[in-house]
Amino acid sequence: MKRSFACLMLLIAIFVVITPAAKGEEQEQSTTYVIQKGDTLWGLSRRYLNDPNYWPNLWARNPDISNPHFIFPGQKAKIYPDRIVIEPGSEQAAIAAKMGDELVPAMSFVVSGAEGFLVEKKPVPSGYIIATNRDRVIVGAGDKVDTDIGRLQGAKEGDRYSIYKEAKQVAHPVTNVTLGYKIEPLGSLRLIQVEDHASRAMIDKSYKEVEAGSFLLPYRDRRREVSLKSAIRDLRGVIVETQTGSQVAGEGDMIYIDLGKKDGIEEGNLLYVIRDVKPEKLYGERPVETLPVEVFGAVVITEVLDSTSTALIIKSVETIYRGDRVEVKALK
Repeated sequence: MKRSFACLMLLIAIFVVITPAAKGEEQEQSTTYVIQKGDTLWGLSRRYLNDPNYWPNLWARNPDISNPHFIFPGQKAKIYPDRIVIEPGSEQAAIAAKMGDELVPAMSFVVSGAEGFLVEKKPVPSGYIIATNRDRVIVGAGDKVDTDIGRLQGAKEGDRYSIYKEAKQVAHPVTNVTLGYKIEPLGSLRLIQVEDHASRAMIDKSYKEVEAGSFLLPYRDRRREVSLKSAIRDLRGVIVETQTGSQVAGEGDMIYIDLGKKDGIEEGNLLYVIRDVKPEKLYGERPVETLPVEVFGAVVITEVLDSTSTALIIKSVETIYRGDRVEVKALK
């Protein structure tokens, strides 16, 4: 029972220990709290602890807590000055864990649609923006543009299209194998005047500057809410690209990783950003081959394609680099 519950508690911004009380803990002052439906570890952390940025180091010291995504109504939590200890739940909670019933997700995240994604094959555009109002270099929401989509292509007034930046080829930072193309959304437009071979359109939404040459695809609303979800298998991947194209990223940035549907990754999965620690050979009398990995961030998967996925960095205690590894162990 204890072993099955050691993988259930979410570790975002706080450290949650699922082990028997260590010697001396009984002498520490604590407060017992019963988890209610709707409680989240994020909320408990904000309410009772005041040092959320220390969680990666604490998690790294407790590798048995591999994929703790949920807490359960009725579980008891001991609140200490420096940590929260979630006690193992009841047999009913264990059954609920396996069935996915009555789970209390720790947090959800809103996807705006501007995050972008990686695809294996270069998309075939429906058309292009061929001119901007008054030949301006960049335009945005409220501006008019001309496209090469016309009546003979099946277009009609009111049709809406998503605007994308020219696709950039992306290579894996470790293997140098081409993964596909980065698709970067710029906004959307609506056709307001349609001719046989061309049309005039109004940009009704813009995430970034729009230029002539941007390509168009049928509109798809990508806005949605993503809730945390436990992984169904162990996941290990690499950060292959950032939304900005920079080599570095931090909290709040979007990244792309080399895991997709074929790997069993799903929207809402939380993965930890890790890096190997190399032992210093100048010190110590015995050879040390490996050291525990350094945990310095966490990401939540917001969109999954066949071979790649998009993720939001929700925590970083230091700079995250293209090529850094991400991983999580599955709920057992």
